[in-house]
Amino acid sequence: MKVTKETVGNLAWEKMDGLLPCIVQDSKSGQLLMQGYMNQEAINVTLEKKLVTFFSRSKSRLWTKGETSNNTLELVDISVDCDLDSVLVLAKPNGPTCHNGTKSCWDSANIPALSFLSELESVIASRKTAPADSSYTASLYASGIKRIAQKVGEEGVETALAATVQDLDELKNESADLIYHLIVLLQASNLSLDDVIGVLETRHKK
Repeated sequence: MKVTKETVGNLAWEKMDGLLPCIVQDSKSGQLLMQGYMNQEAINVTLEKKLVTFFSRSKSRLWTKGETSNNTLELVDISVDCDLDSVLVLAKPNGPTCHNGTKSCWDSANIPALSFLSELESVIASRKTAPADSSYTASLYASGIKRIAQKVGEEGVETALAATVQDLDELKNESADLIYHLIVLLQASNLSLDDVIGVLETRHKK
């Protein structure tokens, strides 16, 4: 259930003396970032400020993530489970989430493999304004969208050829090249993987 200012009072606050556990998840990659605790005021402040805010049990006060480090968590969505006693927050992290300087408070080995595409897309997007000679990606942007589109076509053909002759190692390599160049093309067109996934989700629902 989506949490709003109107529904926050309906949560099962009595189960844990006014505090509910809250898991924060990267809204783009799906990676789990951290766990904290929220009371009603923390949720209301989170909804108002659009910055994830918890109740600190050690300090007995509200604290907004990043209030000293500036590594904030921008609120994207907030919901609760079927028992109304566990909060899930989708957020956009600005910098590392963990106090140890890592993106997540959990070991990186627990990151779903597909979430790497989100990380890759972010890196590719960051090269759009970089000098052309600073990286291959930057040079692709500088070459223009026609050249990028041509590379996608070339990699698509090479991927198909590798599949045709059942060269599985080459198929993996060419598929990687195709996905990479496709992300560059989307970024050059001011689109993202989210836009493509949105189309797939719409088709899936039909």
